[in-house]
Amino acid sequence: QVQLVESGGGLVQAGDSLRLSCAVSGRTFRYYAMGWFRRPPGKEREFVAAIGWNGATTYYADSVKDRFTISRDNGRDTVYLQMDSLKPEDTAVYYCATPTSRFTNAQDIRAADAYWGQGTQVTVSS
Repeated sequence: QVQLVESGGGLVQAGDSLRLSCAVSGRTFRYYAMGWFRRPPGKEREFVAAIGWNGATTYYADSVKDRFTISRDNGRDTVYLQMDSLKPEDTAVYYCATPTSRFTNAQDIRAADAYWGQGTQVTVSS
C-alpha cells in the first residue's frame, strides 16, 4: 500500500547540483520520519540523510554534510534531497525510505525496517 517514487536523477559534471524528490502515498506522510540512502556501483547501500516527521531534525552522513540538504513538504507528501558540489564518488542509485513503524525516529532509520522506492540514478562525471 505504501509507495515511494523517486525522481530527479541524471548525468551531471563534478561541481554541479541536482535535486531529488520522493513522492509518498499510501500513508499519512506527516506522521513518519524519512530518509535517503544510496548504493554506489560495486558497493553496498549506505546512509545519506534523514529527517524527522516535522522537518525540525536532520542527520547526514559525514561524506555529504555541508553539501547535501534533506527537506520535506508535508503539504505535498514529498521529501527532497538537494545535492550541491557533486563529486564523482556521489555516483549511485539513490533511494528514499520510510520506516514501517511511525514510532521510529529519524536517528534510528538506518537500522529500521522500511519501505523503499525504486531508486533514481545519479551519475557524476569528472
